[in-house]
Amino acid sequence: MILAGFFAGALCLGLILGDWLYFVRLTPDASRYGCGVARTQDRFTHTTMKQLADRFDADGLLTLSHGTARFFPDLNQIVIRQKYRLFAIGFRTLWPLKGLISLSPDEDAVWVLCRKLTPWSSALLTGTWFVLVVVGMVGALIALFVEDEMAAFGGAMLALGIVGLGLVFLLSGAITTIFAYRLENARLTTVYQELREVLEGARSPS
Repeated sequence: MILAGFFAGALCLGLILGDWLYFVRLTPDASRYGCGVARTQDRFTHTTMKQLADRFDADGLLTLSHGTARFFPDLNQIVIRQKYRLFAIGFRTLWPLKGLISLSPDEDAVWVLCRKLTPWSSALLTGTWFVLVVVGMVGALIALFVEDEMAAFGGAMLALGIVGLGLVFLLSGAITTIFAYRLENARLTTVYQELREVLEGARSPS
């Protein structure tokens, strides 16, 4: 049993690692991979598709100060992500984001739809955490009710304790997820703004 548990844990970690490694790749298939969590619309003014394509190198890559962008001319899409270093000083969360930008030419401008994606493993583990907490809390309350322990004072206090503990876990999970999203979204927004400045020929403020 111990060996089976160790093997299952190693397999789970391997799947999560593989999911993350595929998520950060800058290939046409991997760029569309991930769970969508938000989307924004924008417009690059005074920029044609030809001018936009000229900003990227022969491989479609564009290196930015805080990230990397890759252009897929056949798909009219750009994928952006922040830089990932092996030994990074900045705090890293379990919910990294990347942006998949769909381009629609409009004369001397380009309409933009940016989808924000996170790894499927992050989304599934987060959903599983909340489901387990809710199911565990409700299951414990049902067990107390079936055994007719809630009629007694001690059973009622135990039920209140279970509900309180469950709410604490739910609240802490929600706060952690929201904090992580705001942090990763701010990082992705920085990369997006850098890309926009380059594509529109704008200069960063001194």
